[in-house]
Amino acid sequence: MNMSRTRRERLVVIGGDAAGMSAASQARRLKGPDELEIVAFERGHFTSYSACGIPYWVGGDVTDRDRLIARTPEEHRARDIDVRLRTEVTELDLDGRRVRSRDLDSGAESWTPYDKLVIATGARPIRPDLPGADAPGVHGVQTLDDGQALLDTLAGTRGRRAVVVGAGYIGVEMAEALLNRGYEVTVVNRGSEPMSTLDPDMGCLVHEAMTGLGITMVNDAEVTKILTGDDGRVRAVATQDREFPADVVVLGIGVRPETALARAAGLPLGTHGGLLTDRSMRVRGREDVWAGGDCVEVLDLVSGQERHIALGTHANKHGQVIGTNVGGGYATFPGVVGTAVSKVCDLEIARTGLREKDARRVGLRFVAVTIESTSRAGYYPNASPMTVKMLAELRTGRLLGVQIVGREGAGKRVDIAAVALTAGMTAEQMTTLDLGYAPPFSPVWDPVLVAARKAAAKVRGSLTP
Repeated sequence: MNMSRTRRERLVVIGGDAAGMSAASQARRLKGPDELEIVAFERGHFTSYSACGIPYWVGGDVTDRDRLIARTPEEHRARDIDVRLRTEVTELDLDGRRVRSRDLDSGAESWTPYDKLVIATGARPIRPDLPGADAPGVHGVQTLDDGQALLDTLAGTRGRRAVVVGAGYIGVEMAEALLNRGYEVTVVNRGSEPMSTLDPDMGCLVHEAMTGLGITMVNDAEVTKILTGDDGRVRAVATQDREFPADVVVLGIGVRPETALARAAGLPLGTHGGLLTDRSMRVRGREDVWAGGDCVEVLDLVSGQERHIALGTHANKHGQVIGTNVGGGYATFPGVVGTAVSKVCDLEIARTGLREKDARRVGLRFVAVTIESTSRAGYYPNASPMTVKMLAELRTGRLLGVQIVGREGAGKRVDIAAVALTAGMTAEQMTTLDLGYAPPFSPVWDPVLVAARKAAAKVRGSLTP
């Protein structure tokens, strides 16, 4: 009688937020602790939290930091996941199937062997290589630890002048957060308009709204240095020709994939610096390594090219796919259409698919239309204006992208276009969509469908001899 037992496999996860812990949790659902040991390394103090919620915590809309935490380390440990906080993985030995880690409090280092490895190292805020960029009072915002550090600075700062460098999603959300905290806010942006994820004509609407809220917008301006006072703390942000006084500076320039470990180990990286995976989220060329979240590049289903998009929605889906595959099942992540939504005070900003310059870059010919509509029937109380821009491919009419800027009820309308893009619909086909209607919710013709009608007509007109 054979009394031997099958050796228990070990899964090592690097990164304790959305992708990493979703992968660990899903793998645990499929395999118990007698089959699979799970060790997760996290260099911060928290696991499974909403980084997207940090601006709203800083701004006071979310009053308790713990409300951003979906599952604590203790809850993961109760499910037999060995979470090791304040522990940074410093080296990957892919041939030896082990990782080196360092305890950030004690400095002790050790090697941990693995059978399967998940890399979920996330992204890091872009910190410009400028004099003064590391001065006290200058903050990037990516983790809960970053958010707490910023709140500590705000609590200990007597002045009320804030400068946000960058006007992407992070920049405009942090501008709102600081405005809500009672700060005089200046946003310094090197682009011609805020929100470079929109076309400039739509970004202009965001500019007007932010100015109307009392935020000072400075476009076409490159920061050259961050000035400090005698105490070493930040005192101003300088461009080529101006200085903007600042008691606190927030860097909202964006993020890059955190792939230094992967690069050093020789794993394949894309043009944006993110890890390259197959549809199962397995790192290309490695049978025992998976990656997901903000450290990977994903397939854009509209352009057919790889992109880097740092969003919690993707990270959680990646984790589910990885955990299913690690746990013995089968799942894939087909790609994205680039949907994102944000707000600054009561202005809602949304986009999906390609911008004009994206379409040109991949060689697509297109028509572009812009329409003005309202969130409800025009006669219904509190109907608010909304601008919708739509791109459709010339000749075929295939939907390529949609951007929406408006007040209440505008942002989530982008989901209609996201579904249409994923399904490969044309603008003409969109006009027949059976969307819900009642005067409190939309006009008889929903604004997205009005844009689709106009785009379809323009495509038809382009075919006329």
